Amino acid sequence: MKSKNVILFSTPTCSWCRKLKTYFKENKIRFKEIDVSSDPIAMRDMIKKSGQRGVPQTWVNNYPVIGFDKDKLKKLLEI
Repeated sequence: MKSKNVILFSTPTCSWCRKLKTYFKENKIRFKEIDVSSDPIAMRDMIKKSGQRGVPQTWVNNYPVIGFDKDKLKKLLEI
C-alpha cells in the first residue's frame, strides 16, 4: 500500500480533533498536525482550499475531509 500524505488541521481546544488524532494513532496512520490557532498563514490556506473555517480538517493526498467523517477517511486511507 502506497503511503498517504495526511495533514490534520486542528486546534488544542477541539474535542473532535483529539478524537481524530486517537483514531489515526489506533490505525497507525502517520500524519502531520498543524495548529491553525497559532499559525494564521496555515489557517488562511486551509480556508482558501476548503472554503471552511472549522476544524478538524484532514487532507489526504491534498483532498480535504471536513470534520471527523470516518467513512470518507476509511475510504481515502484504505483502512
